[in-house]
Order: sequence, then C-alpha cells, then structure tokens
Amino acid sequence: MTDPAASPIANAPALILGGGIAGLASALAFARQGIASHILEKRANYSEEGAGIQIGPNGTRILQQLGVAERLQPLVGTPEALSVRDGRSGAQLALLPLGDWIAQRHGAPYWTAHRRDLHSALLAAAEAEPRITITLGDTAASITSDDAGVSVATTAGRSASGFALIAADGIGSTVRTSLFDAAQPTPYGKSAARSVIPIAAAPEQLRRQIVTIWLLPDAHVVHYPVSGGQELAMVVVLDDTHLSDSWNEPVPVGEIEQALSASAPALRKLIMQTHDWKRWTLRTLPVPAQLAIGNVALAGDAAHPMLPFFAQGGVMALEDAAVLAATLGSKQKTTGGLLADYASKRRARVARVVAASQRNGRIYHLDGAVALARNAVLRIAPPQHLMRQYDWLYGWRAT
Repeated sequence: MTDPAASPIANAPALILGGGIAGLASALAFARQGIASHILEKRANYSEEGAGIQIGPNGTRILQQLGVAERLQPLVGTPEALSVRDGRSGAQLALLPLGDWIAQRHGAPYWTAHRRDLHSALLAAAEAEPRITITLGDTAASITSDDAGVSVATTAGRSASGFALIAADGIGSTVRTSLFDAAQPTPYGKSAARSVIPIAAAPEQLRRQIVTIWLLPDAHVVHYPVSGGQELAMVVVLDDTHLSDSWNEPVPVGEIEQALSASAPALRKLIMQTHDWKRWTLRTLPVPAQLAIGNVALAGDAAHPMLPFFAQGGVMALEDAAVLAATLGSKQKTTGGLLADYASKRRARVARVVAASQRNGRIYHLDGAVALARNAVLRIAPPQHLMRQYDWLYGWRAT
C-alpha cells in the first residue's frame, strides 16, 4: 500500500480542464476527500444559455453528497409523473410514477432544472470551497505527463502542475483527440431545439408538474417544469440533416411549426407560445477504449457524450465525479493505478447508458406497425413495472 503521506495527492492539486458540470462536480467531490484542485476554464465568462436538464435519483443523491442540493432545491421542478403521449392524437399512452414513488424507491428525488441553475449552484459551492481554484479564460496548450505528475502550459502563457489531470472539456475535447482517440463526433441525423416559457403561458392541460413526452414518426417533444415550477422547458427533436457547430443557432419558429403540423392541437398550441428557439445538431461518439492513460483521465462529455434521449448526460458527469473522488481518495496505489481503476469502474456503466439512449431515440421516432406495437405495450404494461426496469440506472451508487 502506498503511504498516503508520501503520495503526490497530498502535496499537489488535481488539474481539471473545463468548468462545466463534470469539472465543477469533480472539484467539489475531490474537496470532500481533502484533495485540492485547480480548474482551467477556457471561457472568460459563463453563459446564461442552456437547455433544461432532468436529474434522476442517481444524480440528486450525488448533489446531496456534494452539499449542492440545498442550494439548487428552490429552483427545481419535482415532477409527479412521466406522461408518454401519442404526438398525433394527444392520447396518453402511459403515466409512469416519479415524485414520492421514485424518491422512496431510490432514496433521492427526481428533479428537473434549468441547466443554468444547476451550473450556478455548482459554481457557487466551488467558489466557496478553499481547496478549489478557478481560472477563467485559459486552458491547456500542451500537456506533459510522467510518473511525477502532470504539467500544463496554458494558452494564456501560464504554467500549472498537479498530480493528475482530469479532462472535462466537453464533446470537443482536445485532450481526448490528442491523447486518447482521434475520432470526431458524427452527426446523428437529428437536431434538437430548445426554449423556455412561463408555465402560465402553456395550454391549461399542460401546466401540470410532470414530464411529458410526445411521440411522432419523425420527431418527439419533451417538456417539464423548471425554475421552481414557474417555467416550462421544452425540447423538440427532429429527424434532420441540418448541420451546425453552434449550440445556440436561432431557429425560425415556422420550421418547428411546419415539422409538427400534424401533431395534436395542444402540442401545436404549446409550440406556438414562443418564437425563441435555439437549435443544435446531435452528434455521437463511441466511448474511447481507454478513459485513463497514466495520470490523465477523461470525464463527462469528453469521455462519453450522450444523446438526450435518456436524460442522463449531466448525471453521468456527476457519477464520474463521485467515482473519481472516491477512487483517488483511497490513495492505495499510484495515481496512474487509481485512474485506471476509475476507468475500469466507469466504462461498462457509461457504455450501457449510451446504448440505452440511442435505443430510446429509435423507439421514440417509430412509425407504422412498429409504432402501434410500441403504443400497445405502453398502454397495457403496469406503470410501476416499466419503471422498475430502470432500477439499474436510478439505484446506482458510487460505492
């Protein structure tokens, strides 16, 4: 066993590239293990933009452990159920339990939030933590890693060193492409557009505190309460060959209205409540064969970008943070050995979630006889039975 007092973990910080959900959560989790960290975030200022985010019990449990849940709770929605609807007729196909049922089953609630609010809560907690240093407007220009640790020369002409480097720099991670896997994200043939409206502006029957999914042959729509239940976050996913590198590309509302022209009246009315839609192209990228090499590891979207069909992209970043901290905090091996343990613990889990998300994307957009069969299963299956199939997902714990 390595002597903790002699471990580099005791004498140097972890370097973290990226100050998003994965980076901030990792820093907070490290701090609770007594590990200092230095976050390098390439943006000079954090954007207020962002989509809604669903946080299942496997994520809210981690937020509780990080001391972030109390900050975030006043700003979240706590949906009572998940309603699955036929997008054309508007008929409800299934009403799956969330609320008290899922909280009691898994020991933590199911929340819906604006991504901005989650990020702000993580950032406020990190800024209040003396073990965490945050540098904005800077990132790694080059990385040197050896048995002694990791050194970074930054784009702003600075240098930083640490016992490890965690690349949490998103789907376009330069660390992943330079050190792990040169593959680039591939367009998935779908785009997503997001908007947020006051919940009072929604049609009266859609103002409930639930998550709703509308299924159509070449599209689906998801909406749920955010901002303490006062706003409704909406996402429209379309089969679409449109390509853009932007996360915030404005979309003419007429495009969305035309794509959903055959949908149920309540859904069309909801979509028409705002002209402020922002689109991004959905892309996939296989999970790299290795998530850690030496003293460098990948986390969050840099390791496993998720399609938004399983509501787990941000939550997988929280899980990564929890496992990284628990593994490094054991101090029972060299840093490289500990990061290899982290990688072995995470790869099968995230690969399963990535596959489940892709499968949902196919199921949501079915047409013809297979869509009728899907709808029949949803109508006749006991709702709690359907939800119990996801115990493997929501019941996960870092230990």
